[in-house]
Amino acid sequence: MSSILKQYIAEFQSGRDLAGEDAEPVLDALITETDESLMADVFSAWNRKGIEENEIFSIANILRARCTKVNSRHETVVDIVGTGGSKAKTFNVSTAAAFVVAGAGVAVAKHGNKAATSNTGSADVLSVLGVDPAVDAATAERCLNDMGICFMFAPNFHRLSPTLGKVRRGLGFPTIFNCVGPLCNPAGVPHQLIGVWDKDLVPKMAGALARLGTKKSWIVHGSEGLDELSLSGTSIVAEVGNGTFREFEVSPADFGMADSAMDGLQCDSADASGAVIRAVFQGEPSMNSGHSIVSMNAAATLFISGNADDLTTATQMAAESISEGRALGKLDALAEATRR
Repeated sequence: MSSILKQYIAEFQSGRDLAGEDAEPVLDALITETDESLMADVFSAWNRKGIEENEIFSIANILRARCTKVNSRHETVVDIVGTGGSKAKTFNVSTAAAFVVAGAGVAVAKHGNKAATSNTGSADVLSVLGVDPAVDAATAERCLNDMGICFMFAPNFHRLSPTLGKVRRGLGFPTIFNCVGPLCNPAGVPHQLIGVWDKDLVPKMAGALARLGTKKSWIVHGSEGLDELSLSGTSIVAEVGNGTFREFEVSPADFGMADSAMDGLQCDSADASGAVIRAVFQGEPSMNSGHSIVSMNAAATLFISGNADDLTTATQMAAESISEGRALGKLDALAEATRR
């Protein structure tokens, strides 16, 4: 297994991409390798070369086929997820938005992990919020079908390795796994809002998702380097569906909001992120910017799921989910269900 990794260090250093026929052997080598230095060298060479669409597609296709599945009884089910890697280091916006969408009546099968390149991952902040993120597939499926929301902790659904996770956390930069993770939802959701840390990844991720198949999804990159839709300036969007995608830009005005600074939204720990999310859900005035960015990302998800005809209507639905306590109710219900 080490030999193919050494081969691909040289390939990447020469500017050559991972060949489709080698995707499975390279993936298996990364899963079974124990030499952390060798694995780090692979990812460093890959990062310098740049991650390409076909590489994302090939590895995501394999991981989709191998993962433990969750079956949904809901006609419409969505995921809201970021790749991580953003330099903005905001609180866990997509995790908060997931509860807002569920509170608005749309089922959410949230897929995520502990932080690898961020200050706090979705699993980290859920633990702070009282949810046990590491439940088994049967529990996740029951939560999804009974209460319209679940969390699927990636290591419980994808047979990777602790060594691989350790190497990724030590690198200080995102890898191919930041890209493929969001594309490998175990519930096979037909709608996704996926944020990416680099604008150049938008068409690459969109092309890969179009080939993998989706009903209607958005790949987004926000100004200031966000892997979310941004409150400040424009966000790049690739809308994916029917095997293709189109690119455009959106701004807060499209959601009926004014541009505003991102001040106060950065968090350096899961505890801080959890505190922001609870403050948003409880309507604290100091969290107006947090409320707006969560509502915006939830609104985009409600729109692409077909449950709102336009973005401003979707924004109102998201705001009502928060103000009427339904988002907080979904959080509390998931916490209770996963800790029985």
